[in-house]
This record gives sequence, structure tokens and C-alpha cells, in this order.
Amino acid sequence: MTTAIGIDLGGTNIKGVLLNATTGEILHRAVQATESEPMGSNGQGSHWKQAVFQMVQDLKFKSAYAIEAIGVAAPGLPNNSNSAIRNMPGRLDGLENLVWSEFLGEKEVRVLNDAHAALMAEAKFGVGQGIKNIVMLTLGTGVGGGILINGELYQGNYQMAGHLGHMTLDVDKEDPGITGMPGTLENAIGDATVSIRSFGKFTSTKALVQAYLQGDAFATYVWLNSVRKLALGLCSLGNLLSPDLIILGGGITKAGEALYKPLASFIEVYEWKNSGKKTPIQQAYYSDIAGAVGAAGFAMNRVLQGQLL
Repeated sequence: MTTAIGIDLGGTNIKGVLLNATTGEILHRAVQATESEPMGSNGQGSHWKQAVFQMVQDLKFKSAYAIEAIGVAAPGLPNNSNSAIRNMPGRLDGLENLVWSEFLGEKEVRVLNDAHAALMAEAKFGVGQGIKNIVMLTLGTGVGGGILINGELYQGNYQMAGHLGHMTLDVDKEDPGITGMPGTLENAIGDATVSIRSFGKFTSTKALVQAYLQGDAFATYVWLNSVRKLALGLCSLGNLLSPDLIILGGGITKAGEALYKPLASFIEVYEWKNSGKKTPIQQAYYSDIAGAVGAAGFAMNRVLQGQLL
């Protein structure tokens, strides 16, 4: 059995999997809260670093086979060698430029952006199996994303590709996102801006959608306006990249039909249907464990590529 370990380091939880890297079967999984010191403290992430170290050791102990690859998914931009996160300001003090192979005492540990990891999980083991060109968006606190071209993750110059939530939908909107771009897709539908979009009436997407389903007129306006902007973003991505499949994941997709039904109606209006062909949109197979699964799969792919050289 080809066995790999994947770790998803998030601001709220650390998730790990022991994975059959051939079939995608999760042999063991682990979850624990992320304990992080305030930015600028002398801790430099000692709590969560030790938690990750111990989680890797525990998963190795539970494996009946040698571990052939280890991958870590984390927020931020990885370096060109995928050995560390080189840029992640404002969260997880001590993460930037931490070389994971050195910290974990392993020969090689591959590191990638968490949304990219989610895409790799879907492409290798989920709804994207066998599909070469995929766009994925993760709809949660913010909006992340990833791009698969000819079966390979496209990370781009400085590993910045796929940050689809930072596309501008409204150039006149005075709400710059974290990159400084105005009127972004992330601000249009991300959970972090619900209070702003609803003038303080709602503080979460869950509460907003519940009110929408109960027929609240104001909630209906706010929610459908956000879904319309998501549709415009997806159709724009279709025009730019012409993917074989678009995958949606993340906590906001738990809205189910409250999201997908109006989204389909808006896409019917805006999508450029060349010869009547539509770009399929599917719900991600993996949910909260996708980052860990994708990290393990990505690391295993790199090992196999090295063996073929």
C-alpha cells in the first residue's frame, strides 16, 4: 500500500489524515484546535508547531506501512520549491519561511496553499477524477481557489495563481479586499463581509440564508445579490479559462439548494454558451478534510514525479 500523511493547518483547526495515496481511502484522521499566540509574541507558533509535530508522529505510528510522502496545506503563498509558506501576514505567527522538512525531521515535506490542496483532493480522488482542466472555488470566510491545467496544478509566478476571490467585480466599490483590489468576489460573498453587506442585520451566511428561506425581503435582496455576483465571477472564469468543470467547496456551499438553485438561474442569463455547451458546476466531494487529503496527494505526486526523472 502506498501511504502518505496530509496536514491542513488552519487558523481554527489542525486536521490530519493517513491516506492510501493510491485509492484516496482515509485510513486514519485527526483533528484538534489550533492554539496560536498573538502576532508579535515570542512564541513564534510554538503551540501549533508542536501540535502538528505530534500529529504527524501519531499518524506515522498508526500506519502499518512506511510513509512515502508528507504534505502540509496552509494559508498563504508557498515558495517556489513548495518547501515553506513564504508569505502569510497577519495570522499564524512563525509560519512564514518555516521549512517543514527541517522542522519535522523528514527528508522531504511538500507545502501548498490550502485552497490549492482542496483542488488537488478533488482532482485526484473526488469529483474531478480524470478531468484535466478544472477551476475550483472555496467559499468560506473568504474565497479561495485553484486552477488545474492539463492535469497539473497551476501555481503561476511566485505561486500566486488561483486566488480567484481577489478578482474585481465592481471597480467603483469602495471596499478594497486584502490585496487592495476594489469590489472583489471575496467581499461579495465571503462570510467575513456578511455584516457589512447586510448593514449589520446579519453576522453570518448561515443566519442570512435562514432568513432568506423564511421569506425575509431584505435577506432575499442581500443573498441573491451575492449569488448573482458569484455567477458573474464563475461566468468570467469560464470565458477566461474555459474549464471542463467548475467545483465549489467550502462552508457556504452547505446552503445547498438555497445557493445552487438561484446560482443556476443567474448563470443561465450570463453564461456564454458556445454552440449551446455549458460548463458543469459540481459540489466538492470532500468537505472539511479536503486540505489534508489534497496535501497528501500533492506530496505523493511529487514523489512519483521524482521517481520518473
